[in-house]
Amino acid sequence: MKIMSINAGSSSLKFSLFEMDKNECIASGYFERVTLEGSFYTIKYKGEKIKEEVDMPNHTVAVEVLLDRLVTLGIIHSLEEIDGVGHRLVHGGDKYKSSVVITDEVIEDLRKYSELAPLHNPANILGIEAVRNALPNVLMVGVFDTAFHQTMEPVSYLYPVPYEWYTKYGVRKYGFHGTSHCYISKQIPRLLGQEDYRAIICHLGSGGSISAVKNGKCIDTTMGFTPLAGIMMGTRSGDIDPSIIPYMMDKEGLPVEDIMNILNKESGFLGLSQYGSDFRDVYAGIEAGNEQCQLAFDKYVRTVVNYIASYYVELGGADIICFTAGLGENAWQVREAIMKQLSCLGVKINFEKNKVQGEEIKISSDDSSICCYVVPTNEELMIALDTLSLLKENR
Repeated sequence: MKIMSINAGSSSLKFSLFEMDKNECIASGYFERVTLEGSFYTIKYKGEKIKEEVDMPNHTVAVEVLLDRLVTLGIIHSLEEIDGVGHRLVHGGDKYKSSVVITDEVIEDLRKYSELAPLHNPANILGIEAVRNALPNVLMVGVFDTAFHQTMEPVSYLYPVPYEWYTKYGVRKYGFHGTSHCYISKQIPRLLGQEDYRAIICHLGSGGSISAVKNGKCIDTTMGFTPLAGIMMGTRSGDIDPSIIPYMMDKEGLPVEDIMNILNKESGFLGLSQYGSDFRDVYAGIEAGNEQCQLAFDKYVRTVVNYIASYYVELGGADIICFTAGLGENAWQVREAIMKQLSCLGVKINFEKNKVQGEEIKISSDDSSICCYVVPTNEELMIALDTLSLLKENR
């Protein structure tokens, strides 16, 4: 049985095709600059990378090219081999607490929630409609980034603002990266050898979020009403005093849209280091003696540690801390710095094992009070697994 995972952006389309009997990725690819000049795609298949420039004026054409190449490259014999398609959907509000079969109602709800995710939901809809046109008889499933976090209690997801802001306008913490947090949470019973657990999952990438998870359910998470909240990130500020916004509007004579753009795209590692948004560049700056890069590194570690400590208390302790995503899986320097600052909680590092990159491995010593692991995430497989589950339910 073959299932395809789709992640549509405003000018991009990512896909992975899985053979579900083995949970094996057969092929994956990235279609870039869709709707723009110079559009092209890259497909990885059997260890090879195929790249081609193709005019893709819209997502419908991008999907047509994708499906055509799957057949002409011999990845599948015919489109009838595709049993289901799972779509990554960014925002489902507080209505969608799990993955669902995509219907007209779901698409209308996505349009309604677009004001909460204006850069993502409209693009997700484009991807759905393009695949619907090309594969009208194939079941499609929506997997929401916000769904995993909908088990939070009101004390965690409500803000201390007028309650009418929530009831009238939906102002609350939603959380994001839920598909990744969900995938990692499902690996933890295997790692610990027990079903009951208290976990702190650190999804650390160019965007980043941390979640407190108890027995597979999210108790709290760092991202909030939008993905701007929480820890410092590549170009996002994370938590700041909201009074800074009107203050800087007045000082710089800028509209709120410009200030929000700065907080989203010119802050974090980039803003503080004045060197770059990519951790690898910032760390190169540190090794060259750049003090701003060192400051950005230290601030990043501090924001992560503060949330881990907070969630440790909220959970009443922790059995495991998991590091995942780009930085979490590969930046051993970040993990080491974080774990050193958690020594007061009894965390102890296995320095040699911590040097690993991109592999599942225990990186705490045997006498550490909390097990610490690197666990590579696989959001695409999580989407495919949810699609498979709903496919079986609807047959």
